[in-house]
Amino acid sequence: MREPSPEPVWVGVDVGTQGVRTLAVTAAGRVAGRGDAPLTGRRDGVRHEQRPDDWWTAATLATRQALRGLPPRAVRGLAVCSTSGTVLLTDGAGRPLTGGLMYDDGRATAEAHLAQELGAALWHRLGHRVQPSWALAKVLWLARERPGGLDPAAARLAHQADLITGRLVGAPVATDASHALKTGYDLLDERWPRELHDRLGLPGTLFPEVVRAGTVLGTVGARAAEETGLPAGTPVVAGMTDGCAAQLGSGALRVGQWNSVLGTTLVLKGVTPSPVRDPAGVMYSHRGLDGTWLPGGASSTGAGVFAGVADLPRLDALAARYEPSSAVAYPLVSPGERFPFLAPQAQGFVLGTPVDEGDRHAALLQGVALVERLALDYVRRLGAAVEGPVTFTGGAVRSGYWSQLRADVLGRPVLIPEHADAALGMAVLAAHGTTADRSPAEIAGAMVRIRTVLEPRPGLTERFTAPYHRLLDELRRRGWLPAEAATGPEAEVTRG
Repeated sequence: MREPSPEPVWVGVDVGTQGVRTLAVTAAGRVAGRGDAPLTGRRDGVRHEQRPDDWWTAATLATRQALRGLPPRAVRGLAVCSTSGTVLLTDGAGRPLTGGLMYDDGRATAEAHLAQELGAALWHRLGHRVQPSWALAKVLWLARERPGGLDPAAARLAHQADLITGRLVGAPVATDASHALKTGYDLLDERWPRELHDRLGLPGTLFPEVVRAGTVLGTVGARAAEETGLPAGTPVVAGMTDGCAAQLGSGALRVGQWNSVLGTTLVLKGVTPSPVRDPAGVMYSHRGLDGTWLPGGASSTGAGVFAGVADLPRLDALAARYEPSSAVAYPLVSPGERFPFLAPQAQGFVLGTPVDEGDRHAALLQGVALVERLALDYVRRLGAAVEGPVTFTGGAVRSGYWSQLRADVLGRPVLIPEHADAALGMAVLAAHGTTADRSPAEIAGAMVRIRTVLEPRPGLTERFTAPYHRLLDELRRRGWLPAEAATGPEAEVTRG
């Protein structure tokens, strides 16, 4: 008797800041396997690096865990996401020549100014600005730091996810347009700006081929199969950045829907019918999978401010006594702000003196939520629709109290998926890349399960209006927030 075919699964790999997570997910959204492996890095002031070989080691460990006990025939495809703007140089075989400069490494300030100045017309047309955290600025910095400069016959640019997909396939592969955006890729014309590269002194051979997210890059080779547990021949699908991955994993794929990803930092992404044009350049739009666009931005505030803090549930319970806190905090994970305003010189601060540890914890929780509110106000000011509930994903959703608090501060209903994970978004993308008969929205609708629906508690939104405006006033006083950034009717809390 013929053995029945196993239930198909698609594998998503999320290479993050603190670790790698892998999920194996069925077409109905059941997580059939999961794996996690930690990552560490080196922080020193504005410097933040990780060892690229550690990314691969962690990816192999997490993937083997996720596939344990699953029939090899069940695996139908895989996609990888990683932190946006993280970049390194490799040789022609894909071996690292440099460390991995992480998404928030801030050493390339002068290079960002140069790239912005020399490419001003291009950035104006695309509607964004080059920031020190962008990969293009970091590539310039790496080129200048290497003894003797770049060897155009050897050096190749790679994003964090490219290192993983290249090793899966067994040779360097194309990068995806999502990761390429912060390296200066022209998403409108879908090409590298070679004229700008010439002006910057960057050889064209440095830059990889670019394909749209969801394109099959190749298949898992024999060596990678042995290391990861993936079946040889499994399709490897071009991924997206972690923010876009979380957008797919949230199921928010229709115009007007927004996903707020709160992990180490805060990322806001939505869906619009065309790119959002932002004169300040703090928002940028990725291509969606079905003709839509995914505008968004990444703040330097987030749950990373609680790294190493013990017993967070106890502190959450104490914080619930202070709504609002007696202090107003602007909690930055690392120096400099990227969204919803650009201020490389920004530092975290606390206005007022908390009365105890519960009050201090409340100020930090509320401070992140206030920045999140400012971000949604900013996208409305730019003319983007914000409709229906906001979806929350990222590690912070493990705190039920913080999720409810954020809904209260935003004054909007909130959806929390059962599996709030960028790796789920990559499983959705892997299914899209290997399935021809369903749209991305249909695939996500089946694979993303909603766990929790939150409504703002009556009267709580109004309590946070005064702290919100106190924060805005202080940000303007310090010269970081432009006066018009959250003014007018768009800055009012609305329900949709």
